[in-house]
Amino acid sequence: MAKKATQVKPTVQNQTQLHLRYHCQAVQEGSRRYENAFEGVARMILESNIEKVVVNARTTYDFNIFRNGKKHVIGMYDEINSFVSYVKDAAENGSSKEMAFVLVGEPGNGKTFFVEFMCAQYRAFLAKPQNRKYTFRFKGMDALGHYGRINVIESQTYEDPMILAMNLFDDPEENKAFLAREFGFDDRAIDRLYDNYRPMGACSGYIWNDIRQYCDGDLDKMLSFVEIMPVPLTESLGTLTGKYPAKDKITSSAVDLLGEESIQRLLHITDTNNPYRFDLRRGALARVAGGGIHFADEIYKNKKDLVQVYLGVIQNRNIEIDGYKWPIDTLIIATSNNSEFNRFLAEKEEAPIVDRCRICYVSHNTNYKMQKDLTAYAIGNEARTTLTREALHQDPNLNHAASVAVVLTRLPRSEKLTAIETMKLAAGEVAGEKSIKALAEVIDTLNQDPDITKRFGQKGLGQRNLGRAIQLLTESSETNEGQCMFAYDVFLALDRIILDYVTDANDRAKYLEDLKIAKGLYRERIMTEMFNAYMDEPLAIRKDVMNYVNMIIGIDAENLGPDKMWKYKDPQTGELRALKIDERFIKSVEERLGLKTEEQRDTFRTSIRKIYGQKISVDPNYDFMDNLELVKAVTDVRLKSDIAGAGSLIGALANRTNEENQKLYDRMVSTMLNKLGYCRTCAQKTIEYFCTQEDEN
Repeated sequence: MAKKATQVKPTVQNQTQLHLRYHCQAVQEGSRRYENAFEGVARMILESNIEKVVVNARTTYDFNIFRNGKKHVIGMYDEINSFVSYVKDAAENGSSKEMAFVLVGEPGNGKTFFVEFMCAQYRAFLAKPQNRKYTFRFKGMDALGHYGRINVIESQTYEDPMILAMNLFDDPEENKAFLAREFGFDDRAIDRLYDNYRPMGACSGYIWNDIRQYCDGDLDKMLSFVEIMPVPLTESLGTLTGKYPAKDKITSSAVDLLGEESIQRLLHITDTNNPYRFDLRRGALARVAGGGIHFADEIYKNKKDLVQVYLGVIQNRNIEIDGYKWPIDTLIIATSNNSEFNRFLAEKEEAPIVDRCRICYVSHNTNYKMQKDLTAYAIGNEARTTLTREALHQDPNLNHAASVAVVLTRLPRSEKLTAIETMKLAAGEVAGEKSIKALAEVIDTLNQDPDITKRFGQKGLGQRNLGRAIQLLTESSETNEGQCMFAYDVFLALDRIILDYVTDANDRAKYLEDLKIAKGLYRERIMTEMFNAYMDEPLAIRKDVMNYVNMIIGIDAENLGPDKMWKYKDPQTGELRALKIDERFIKSVEERLGLKTEEQRDTFRTSIRKIYGQKISVDPNYDFMDNLELVKAVTDVRLKSDIAGAGSLIGALANRTNEENQKLYDRMVSTMLNKLGYCRTCAQKTIEYFCTQEDEN
């Protein structure tokens, strides 16, 4: 027979903690907090580690709280800084306190993810005992006689207990004197409390007056009707953080935000003027009114009267129904796609709502290195399988190929920089003689355009389009049969996405051209992979690139003897190494780079030495592999010198009719499987692609 569950009775200690006096004392001592939503969010962000970083030639801040967790915010430096500035200003009683923060941009650029991630961080922050939000409820209501069977009434907007503590008496000065006398708040502490002063909401104020009359103004008796409780943190209840997605114009209603009259409550209360007849918890705003965050997703898709409701709430910081008011403490964040926002802007009568918004234009991620994390999200963190539940391998080049392709579509054309130069500079890499300053000038020029979509990073294939491409890739029969997501197939999938989902003809043409550039970069990467496989060494090209760099540093060294051996200190290990200066190799690389004159070669060598000095001092592991031109030149030279022409390697791999060629092929496949992260399918397909010379520029 099962044991009967026993109800745990509250201890005296627990009962004490439920009392308003205990709460006020805890606030005074610092074990509980009284702060508004802006102050809480600002404290959460600013208490985390803050780093100075350089992004596109500008120094900015990176807040580590947004980089926590397995799936976190990638990039978005400008947007995060704008949000932090907005919240901090509001926390310090600036004009932002009377505004909503609105993220505007193209679909799939991370707006919604950013807000939802921040809300999740805020819930985790509030879950810590020292940050917990509290509210109050009235108990024993049946004793008053005109609330029927209703015994407990919670604050409809999760008001902070300190709001009640600052409204115990009708006279504010009497209230201040009480807080000072009973709990030891000094003048400065009381001033800080009253900086966040709000009157009680209509329901709480009405009920408190009822209790006052019943108790003949005896405060101790009145407080016996009050019980302090933590605000529930359950995400599914929409308390403290809540999302209101835009609905169709027929079914959406102000009730969704504000609540409505409750027939059930009217059956119990005798006074129909009692504002408790309104059930505010039916509305999304009331559930986050106690220091929470309200997320209005695609706010301008809503019908006009619903947007006007937001205007009233933002402007007045109140929920208002039939003349009754409930002050709210809410951080309102909204999102909008460019098309809806521009349509809304065109309607001049809607200007007041825009005036109450801090607009933040969100760009796509334009750093292909950072994109690799976003691409990993699109591919999926879980182990992928085929339709027959076999393990689905991922080509080691897949993430790189997809990341480069989508980022290139997001980079506007410029007369000053090629697409590849822009891509490399945006990732903090070397781009020949072009400096990061050139990129900064391009960005500044583009960002002056009144057409938002023409600004840097505002157009291009978003994360959802990348996700669709991955879906197309995984659903193909070839992928399932080969049990491998082959890298080159992502270009075919993206091509399909561009044709099917990009409606503007000019955008479509540009993206297809960007895809061609991405294929060319993929081919160069495969050339390197083939040389590494041929040499049976994963970092063969890297070693030769660094050999070239060290050779041109040591070529004029004083300690260089007739044997051309140069001794230098390895920046990674600090060990002394010896390197033979191979001037023929140096000259071959520079010929591949198109450096024909002595002056051109000297200029290039000087720039390499300069980069070496700047990079190695910061990162001893820097390897020049981001210098795509140099990597390509070294790869071409090594393929030629080691195999007597790239064509002979292609010929050997493509024509395996003799034993020697077959052995070479098998050895390279073995290296790719055991050392380079390939499976048999993508190894064979990569070699096949290399041999066909498809998409070679």
